[in-house]
Amino acid sequence: MTLLDTVTPPTSTAAERADRLTAAGAAWGARIAADTAAAQLTYKVRGRGEGSVASLITAGKHSFLVDEPAALAGDDVAASPVEFALGALISCQIVVYRLYAQALGIQVDDISIDAEGDLDARELFGIEGGARAGFTHVRLAITITGPETQERYTELRDVVDQHCPVLDLFVNATPVSATVTKG
Repeated sequence: MTLLDTVTPPTSTAAERADRLTAAGAAWGARIAADTAAAQLTYKVRGRGEGSVASLITAGKHSFLVDEPAALAGDDVAASPVEFALGALISCQIVVYRLYAQALGIQVDDISIDAEGDLDARELFGIEGGARAGFTHVRLAITITGPETQERYTELRDVVDQHCPVLDLFVNATPVSATVTKG
């Protein structure tokens, strides 16, 4: 398998997904009730430069390539960092939608999310006039199929927006510290 192969996740039935979500929620609830320090997680990811401007990212046992399109000096062999950021937002939203749909007894047969992010490249290239280096606006179009009313799915969205870790990264400033060492 290469980094560019498509991976198909295992399929699961709604009942299997419900069992897994319920079990995970119960296990985490018990673990945190026994020791609140168990709620503190640290994620570690490593990256190294590849090709023109690409990065090989390793997260646990998973590796993936991140690149830029040719117009941004890349080889265009993988999605860009900002596309991965939107992908991280979408995937976290889907997880949290499923988690809270289960917890609230809201049936979700299927969910898909499209994301668009506006970015002004002036700051990236050091050209005056750019508002900021990151996205200036992100739009999510969430499509949920199932038997519930629009009001129930809107209720679910409100709960998801309160609890989605990656959405929190997008809407709130997060302190970042960095050190540079000579190798």
